[in-house]
Amino acid sequence: MVNFAKLQKEIQDYDSKREELIKKSRDVLKLSKQVIYSVHRDEIKNAEQLIKNIKEEKKQLDLIAKHSQKMALEGSYKIAVQEYVEAVLYFEFVTNGKLAEIPVPAELFVLGLADLPGELVRKAVFLAGKGQVEEVIKIKDEVDQIYGELLKFDFRDNEIRRKVDAVKYELRKLEDLVLDLKLKGR
Repeated sequence: MVNFAKLQKEIQDYDSKREELIKKSRDVLKLSKQVIYSVHRDEIKNAEQLIKNIKEEKKQLDLIAKHSQKMALEGSYKIAVQEYVEAVLYFEFVTNGKLAEIPVPAELFVLGLADLPGELVRKAVFLAGKGQVEEVIKIKDEVDQIYGELLKFDFRDNEIRRKVDAVKYELRKLEDLVLDLKLKGR
């Protein structure tokens, strides 16, 4: 005899955990945006606190995702982790001058990494306005290195390929910015 009550409970449990996952994913997304905004505004002390908060929220998100294998495939989880990676990488690059290892699935790391150049371009434009050409060149070189490394992969996923293509355009913007600064003699 089929135990319909058990099946119903299993589905209800999953739905309940999925709602928790979506809520916690929103929390991680919100903190990601706050970290990036604080770093853009050179509010590093605030960003440091937000980094502590986001790491704690991410741990809680991962605990929820462990409910079932299917949970880690939920769109809200994947997007939250990508944004988390982007925020932490951006913070690390601006504060330490280098990228950091982040223990997340490789695909989600690459997706977050591929979003990073967009924030780096914004930072470079800001620095160019302040006449900090060497910092702009450093950012351009980092994006160039990221793009070069990403080209070594054989991505089958369309989303990753699209994002890697976007890195190429961000690199072109930086190259144009550096050329413009050099032509203007800054």
